[in-house]
Amino acid sequence: MCIRKNQATLSANEIDAFVQAVLQLKRTGTYDKFVSEHRAAFMEGLNDPAHRGPAFLPWHREYLRRFERALQAIDPKVGLPYWDWTVDPGALWQPNFMGGDGIGPDGKVMTGPFSTEAGRWTLNVRDDGDNNLFLSRRFGGMSGMSGLPTSQQVNDALARVPYDAAPWNRETSTDASFRSRLERSIHNSGHNWVGGSMMTGSSPNDPVFWLHHCNIDRLWAEWQHNHPEQTYLPPAGTPNVVSGHRIDDPMRPWDTEPTPP
Repeated sequence: MCIRKNQATLSANEIDAFVQAVLQLKRTGTYDKFVSEHRAAFMEGLNDPAHRGPAFLPWHREYLRRFERALQAIDPKVGLPYWDWTVDPGALWQPNFMGGDGIGPDGKVMTGPFSTEAGRWTLNVRDDGDNNLFLSRRFGGMSGMSGLPTSQQVNDALARVPYDAAPWNRETSTDASFRSRLERSIHNSGHNWVGGSMMTGSSPNDPVFWLHHCNIDRLWAEWQHNHPEQTYLPPAGTPNVVSGHRIDDPMRPWDTEPTPP
């Protein structure tokens, strides 16, 4: 067990411990296995068990839990920090932590422990057609995309009920449910703002993925606390729900457990 902290409050020793644990997972090949799990789900398109539907939040909660346990197998003191995009990012993009923005036409990240220059971070798992072996970013560079989520946008999402709504997929209106508003308006904005490697199905190649999703999970926990009367939706027996998103479905690729609730 650990307390997940805002990345802006981490000490230099805590940052170093987190970075070193992530690098060790990369050296052993375990990190790439996590990237592969996410990419495999994303590549299922309309049958994706992890995105664009009710299981988006529970799937990523389980994914974060498994990754955090892998980190703690290396260093029991390490926990996943979260990135609250509504406040100053603090040390997040410094050379001792996530490194900075990409440069050049390819958005190549040249600073920090996960940069090309550091020589310890090759993208071994990539989307089809992506030949870049290096981490890339383009802060705020997506044409037509909004910036990072604001406090007002987050508060608006937290006020939304119910948990989800028909048709229980990517077509669910962002006005109709908490899950759709959080995933499509808040979560997507973070990926789009970082850009580069975070724009692909293999987005966990950028370690900031974990901090971004840790904050998404924190907001879900806050919503659950604020709305104890609300439950996972859709209920059992709802037709036309993608496999993996139904209330009793095992969440792939974890076989018989867990189920979304």
